Amino acid sequence: MSPVAVIDIGSNSIKLLVAARSGDARLVAKKLQTLEARISSGLSAEKPRLGAEGMARGVAAVQELLDEATPWEPDPILVVATSAVRSASNGADFCAQVKAKTGLTVRILSGDEEARLIGRGLLCDPKLSQERDFYVFDLGGGSLECIAFADRKMTTSVSLPLGCVRLTEQFVRDPSAPFPAEAQAAIAAHTRAALSAAHVSLALQGTAIGTGGTLTTARAMLAARAGQSLEATSTDIPVATLRELLAHLGSLPLAERKKVPGLPPGRADVFPAALATLLALADIGSFDTYRHSLYNLRWGIAAEALGGSAS
Repeated sequence: MSPVAVIDIGSNSIKLLVAARSGDARLVAKKLQTLEARISSGLSAEKPRLGAEGMARGVAAVQELLDEATPWEPDPILVVATSAVRSASNGADFCAQVKAKTGLTVRILSGDEEARLIGRGLLCDPKLSQERDFYVFDLGGGSLECIAFADRKMTTSVSLPLGCVRLTEQFVRDPSAPFPAEAQAAIAAHTRAALSAAHVSLALQGTAIGTGGTLTTARAMLAARAGQSLEATSTDIPVATLRELLAHLGSLPLAERKKVPGLPPGRADVFPAALATLLALADIGSFDTYRHSLYNLRWGIAAEALGGSAS
């Protein structure tokens, strides 16, 4: 069976996965790549629109990732877009530009589809094969997906407009300045209110698993501090460590934040809001640790395309 390629157009980054089934039917990656493109801006506006520069970066990134995937001869090549394109009044224009440049059709996922496929992707992670009851939080630039599993069956999935680009625009008056305590408090209150309005309960006694760029970046920063590769670090990230990271980064102006090892400069403006959101979730659910997984939306789409079991 040919491998499948998945290109995931997110608010902050655009990612590639080329995956295939192994001889024992496990889903394995042949190629992984992420490009920071930040196609989103103005997500908190009443009628958000994608800017011309952001769309151009996005189209170029999709073409670059398509070129990276082509040597593997994947079939099919699937392109999906999430919150930034879903929310934008001109999202269809962006998809048309991708089609004209690459010949690929972009599937805009609904929030429910995105959450379901993230959940399916997480079940592909062999390091989580023993987990039975757990939450999954996938925090992106435009949205936060909250998913609950009981006995490895998805019981709840919801997509909320709590992405770090969106919340930075809403609550951080000057992203170039140090991150103010009042912004953290406002994000915490807003997160709690959004979960309550969506009737999301975090009362399940289970593991908190985090996917998406925020925990990947936090782990990369911890790896840089220790002089290690990301893969050599623990997948368990204490909430206390995230608090320390926010305290440190929040004290720095943006120009200094951009110099912090492990923190991509293109994420430095929105990363404090992302950490504040994860800390708010930890407080609501009384979590003391997040377990990080690199298996998310792309893996769920690949698993669905290739058929067979979720893993």
